[in-house]
Amino acid sequence: MAVEAGVSRGTVSRVVNGSLEVSPRALKAVQEAIQKLGYVPNHAARSLVTRRSDTVLLVVSESEARVFGEPFFGSLVRGLSQELSTTPLQLQLMMASTARQHDRVEQLVRNGHVDGVALISLHGDDPLPRNLVAAGAPVALNGRPISDIGTVPYVDADNLSGAKAATEYLYQQGRRRIATITGPQDMAVGIDRLSGYRSALRGRRGGARLVAQGDFGQASGEAAMRELLEKDPQVDAVFAASDLMAAGALRALRAAGRRVPDDVAVIGFDDSDIARNIDPMLTSVAQPVQQMGRELAKLLIAQIREPETRLSPVILPTELVTRESA
Repeated sequence: MAVEAGVSRGTVSRVVNGSLEVSPRALKAVQEAIQKLGYVPNHAARSLVTRRSDTVLLVVSESEARVFGEPFFGSLVRGLSQELSTTPLQLQLMMASTARQHDRVEQLVRNGHVDGVALISLHGDDPLPRNLVAAGAPVALNGRPISDIGTVPYVDADNLSGAKAATEYLYQQGRRRIATITGPQDMAVGIDRLSGYRSALRGRRGGARLVAQGDFGQASGEAAMRELLEKDPQVDAVFAASDLMAAGALRALRAAGRRVPDDVAVIGFDDSDIARNIDPMLTSVAQPVQQMGRELAKLLIAQIREPETRLSPVILPTELVTRESA
């Protein structure tokens, strides 16, 4: 097989045994040789030798409806999978929004069925990251944690700066009754985007108290927009902390007879496909979701290779993309 692949026997052994210390070029050559020669490795025996499962667990603390219904999660998984495809690691997805599901995740780690865990959408002071670290698993988070979890690395977008830029843009357009529809306030992403909105209006004559809470979903955005219109019928702009909530706000504004952007300007966050396909097309804060997934995978791979390594948070920039709605 080494001759067929044009590499050393040691390289073949590392690939077959799932080592990450192999270049992408060599990995591809050995995989092609394996396929051509029809070699079938004994995974059970290899696992006994390496004490590795070649599996990375992606744990999402949300319901199945949200995970499969919101574009953010699909884009993140795509980036994570792309980065893992350069290694022998495979991805396993699990929803864990209940205590019972948390217990199952911890059991998988304790039993050695996964080599690392990526956590997405943590709410509040979730003990799961600390418990997984205590069980000896490499762990990486998508999203800044709001509680102290020690040195667990994370990937996030610059949510505060993105929200601030969106709100400042509305103010510069002459809007003065600027409202916001927030995300959940038990998540750093929701907290940071609200902080960015408030920071942009601090010391300015604006509607810094026009706040309604959503859950990032479209229905919550529609309900929050109706609430804002009841609070202040003169509202002339709204920053929604997700594109889905912005889409819901557009529906509520249309039902109330408000024209967008003539009467009310609307900005979302994510720059998802929704922003480009809705009418009017949505001005939105772009965040590099696929890159976030790739960086999340890199954090896990680095820890699996070197368990004692200390990694810094990765914060990716955001950008305001202007379209028709504001």
